[in-house]
Order: sequence, then structure tokens, then C-alpha cells
Amino acid sequence: MNHARLFYVMGPSGAGKDSLLAYARGQIGTASAGGTPVLFAHRYITRAPSEGENHIALSHAEFAARHSLGCFSLDWASHDCRYGIGIEIDAWLAAGANVVINGSRAFLEQAVGRYRERLHLVEIRVDPVVRAQRLASRGRETGDALDKRVAHEVAWAPPEGVPLSVIANDGELAEAGRRLLNLLTTRAAG
Repeated sequence: MNHARLFYVMGPSGAGKDSLLAYARGQIGTASAGGTPVLFAHRYITRAPSEGENHIALSHAEFAARHSLGCFSLDWASHDCRYGIGIEIDAWLAAGANVVINGSRAFLEQAVGRYRERLHLVEIRVDPVVRAQRLASRGRETGDALDKRVAHEVAWAPPEGVPLSVIANDGELAEAGRRLLNLLTTRAAG
């Protein structure tokens, strides 16, 4: 029986999701201790490439074309950008690989609707002051745009029956990274 899981990593901008995912990706390679492959999906985003996330940058027209062709398993809009997760993750799950994606709390319902039986939620939490400092230092937004990003709150509740793990990312990256890595390798092996 195929026990592949979809790890849906979420948290506010500035929580350190990209850094934690990069840490885990660098440490885990392509197989967990239990031999189950763990694959990290990239996102398709209508935003220019930047340091942090290894995403595929698309124009709005390219994104719309791919969307109309059904190339995304999940997609959403946030902060004036479109985000998509490619349908390749369906093939990875069907082949027995665990998949890790950088998701969105606001559009979790879409993932639950499509992947409920395979879904494992991972929420990254961070102190609001630390988060504001991180957002300011990355330099993507300034002034009102930065204030808007810092103030952005998403109310959500974990769906019944879907596992949730919470990782605090207020301190050293390696500390939170080891917790994420442990979750991915433990769940992959079990």
C-alpha cells in the first residue's frame, strides 16, 4: 500500500519557510532514513527570482496559460502574485514519494479537498518582532507595502482529522531545521 504523504508547510511571510525548506532539502538528499524518497516541490510564481526560494518565475500570461491547461495541482493568489504547485506532485505521490510543498494557510481548503488522506500540515510560527525584522531585511517591500505585509493575518483552523505539526522558528535556523528534518524523516520512515 502506498503511504506517501504531502507535507504542506505554511506560515506567514517572514516565518522562515524558505530557509527551513532549503535547510531540510540540503540535509535530507532524496531519501529518508527509512528509504522513502522525500521530494521538495518548487512553486511557480509570478514574481522575479530572488534569494531564498528556488521558484520558477512566470509572467502573468504564462501563469494563465499553464492554469488553463491544468498544469497546477494547487494554485492561489496572494500579495499581488499568483502561486502554483505543478501536477508533477501527483505522479510523485503515486510513485510512493513523500512530497514537501511551501503552501498557504489562506488556501489550505484547496489542498484538503484534493489531498486530505495524504496531507500532513506543518505550521511555522515566529515571534511577531522577529518576523517584522526578517521582512524588512529581505527588502522585497518597503513603506506601506511592508506595513501591509507585516499586518497581514490569516485566521485558520486545522481541519479535523488532518495531522498538524508546529515548528517554532524564532532562534537559530539549524535548531528549527533539525525539527523539520526529524518530522520529514520520521513520517517518511513510518
